[in-house]
Amino acid sequence: MARTSFTLVILWAAGGMALGSESSGFTALFISYSVSQRTREIGIRMALGAERENMTALFVRDGLRLAGVGIACGLVASFATMRLMSSLLFNVSPADPVTYGAITIGFFATVYLACYLPSRRAVRPDGPSP
Repeated sequence: MARTSFTLVILWAAGGMALGSESSGFTALFISYSVSQRTREIGIRMALGAERENMTALFVRDGLRLAGVGIACGLVASFATMRLMSSLLFNVSPADPVTYGAITIGFFATVYLACYLPSRRAVRPDGPSP
């Protein structure tokens, strides 16, 4: 029983670190960098008449599409390893829909904010701050 408990603690710590690093800014950093690289494109589109809301929606859509691919890959990997993990779970189903749903919603919310905030800053009338 001690070996199983130790394994669960290690898995819990690894999962916590993965969730923490994802939500603490790696996604936001990547999206923010992407937006800053497309600043000229934003300026040209705005000069040609694109609306601020449409430009923001463009970046949010791109980020959520990328997040959807990542979540799909993660779900496939988790279902593939479900059989291996089922021996380590106690009183929890390896296919717990609440857990999968909460993680998916949390990840989408993080990506939405990571896309929305930098793109909103980039399409301001005075432009992004240096």
